[in-house]
Order: sequence, then C-alpha cells, then structure tokens
Amino acid sequence: MISAQPSLLVLAEALPPLAWLQNHFAYPYVLLLLLLLPALAWLKGKVGKASSFVYSSVDLVRPIAGLRRSRAGAILANLRWLALGLFIVALAQPRLVLGESHVKASGIDIVVALDLSGSMRSEDFGTNQSRIRLAKEVLSKFIDNRPNDRIGLVAFAKEAYIASPPTLDHDYLQHQLERLQIGVIDESATAIGSALMTALNRIKDLKDKSKIVILMTDGENNSGKISPLTAADAAQALKVKVYTIGIGKQGTAPYPVGRNQWGQTVYKPMAVDIDEETLTKIAQQTNGKYYRADTADTLRQIYADIDRLETTEVEVKKYQHYDELFGQVAIGGMVVLLLEMILAQTVWRKLP
Repeated sequence: MISAQPSLLVLAEALPPLAWLQNHFAYPYVLLLLLLLPALAWLKGKVGKASSFVYSSVDLVRPIAGLRRSRAGAILANLRWLALGLFIVALAQPRLVLGESHVKASGIDIVVALDLSGSMRSEDFGTNQSRIRLAKEVLSKFIDNRPNDRIGLVAFAKEAYIASPPTLDHDYLQHQLERLQIGVIDESATAIGSALMTALNRIKDLKDKSKIVILMTDGENNSGKISPLTAADAAQALKVKVYTIGIGKQGTAPYPVGRNQWGQTVYKPMAVDIDEETLTKIAQQTNGKYYRADTADTLRQIYADIDRLETTEVEVKKYQHYDELFGQVAIGGMVVLLLEMILAQTVWRKLP
C-alpha cells in the first residue's frame, strides 16, 4: 500500500468520499487534472481550427455560416477527451480493495536478538536438540502466542544483522526465523553489544508505550565496536526494557565435530562460557530481567514469563490486498484513442 501525503490523510479522515479515494487510488491528487478537461474542451472550441480554405470574401460562405458542427465531429472529439480522461485516471493508479482486516495491536513492540555463533550447535538438551534448534522452536511458539504484538528479529554472531523489522505480519516473521541457520553469517565470534544496539535502532522510533528487547546468547562479547554496557546505557535512555537469556547448561556441553566411519555424530566437550555478570547488568540497568536457560523446560518457562507482560490493546485497520488496475485503465484509454483515430480516417474522414 502506498501512503498518501499528510494533508490528504487529514482530509480523508474528515470526509468519507476522500477516504474512499485514498483507499482506491495510490495517487488520488492526480485526479484533480480531470477538472481541467472541461476548461480545455471549451478553450479548444472557442479558438477552433485554422481554416482549410481561404476565401476572398465571407459572402461566399455566408449561406453555410449558421451550420452547426456535425454530430460525427462531436463524437470524435468526445472520444479524444474520454481517452485523455482515462489516461489521467491510470496515472492515479486505481486499485481494487480485495480485502480489509482489523487487527488488535498491543502496546508492546518486541525485538528478539538471536545468537547464531558456532557454539549454538552444542547439544545441551539431548541428542539432535541443539541450542539453536530449541531456541527457534520456543521462539516460534512465543510468536504464535502474541499475534497482536509487533515483533522484529535480529541475528548476530561476529556482526549483527536485521532478519525482520518489527511487524504484525507474523507469517513473514516465522518464515524469516525458519531461514536462520548457523553459517549464514560469520559464526566465529559473538557481538552482544552490536546486537543490542541493532535491536534498539529498529525499535527506538516506534510509538507504542512499551518497548522490549529479548537478547538470547550462549557466550560472551568478543566482537563488535560497541560494548554491551554502552548499548545498555542507550537502552536505558530510550526506556527500552531488555530481557537477557543465557542458554546452555552448567560446565561443559557436547559439541558435534563430525561423523565417524559408521556415520555416527562425534562430539567433544565444550566449556559453557556465558558472561552472566554482563547479561545481568544489562537487564538490571534497563529494568528487565536475566534468565539462565540450562534446560529445555526452563527456556520455555522464561518465554512464558515474558508472555505475561501487560499490554494495552488498540484497534488498527489495515488493508491487506489490492488488485492494481493501472494496466486495464491505460489499455482502455488506448483502445478509445485508437477507435477515434480509425473512425476519423475511415467512415467519418474529413477533407483536408
């Protein structure tokens, strides 16, 4: 959907006909050009065409001076003006509203920052149940449970990237979450500070009452130009609450390193180095909370706790689908113009 100029939006709220135009035309102000057509037609009739024959005396043509324009000529002129009118309507980009939905949007905007560093392959929670797999599974259910929240997604490892801006389109969000895999970005380090700052940049300009970042990691900050506590200062200034989650059991965890000759996965123990002190400081400084997810059930409970956040609901109208009619209207104008040209050169042809 293409937004209109602010002045038109204000008028559209006050006048229902303008609201209809706003919904059915991408550029409704272009239709103002239609008002010029009657004036142009009048001026053209006033001036008239240059004479095809020159007479030495008007007395020679006085007997036919009172004759009116032929009906054929009027029809041809009207076809020409109709074609021009259709071209103007096409420029306004008409569209058919196929569907309208009303959604309840809560007063909470959420951005989830998900760690995609290599250590997230560790299988703390059972065979073939890696940290990243469980994190995506629980996050997906969390998204399903909050259909009225705008939720965004940041993926980070050595650097941080926006996987999805905050959106109410959770089908798109789930698709983007499914696409996140370890290895799609440089997995060799963990930039917690950069991840938090990237999340803040996506949420800071939103107008809802409550803004939250959920940051989930299994390591410590060892990359990026922004320290985690500096990013926490920014979050505090922006009044963004940050929930931090350290994922991974205590001690060591099995990390897959390949397969043996029988096709079985080979593991080696990897130390779990979660910077709980920094994650706790970030949460405390921003009035959030730090959680340690050392079991699958604990991680699910963490998201259940966050799911109980208080929200304020407001109704938001959004138009979901349009059928663009520019092509049909433009073709209609071309057909009318072609018809006028054919008639003018055949059955209603005039002397030069």
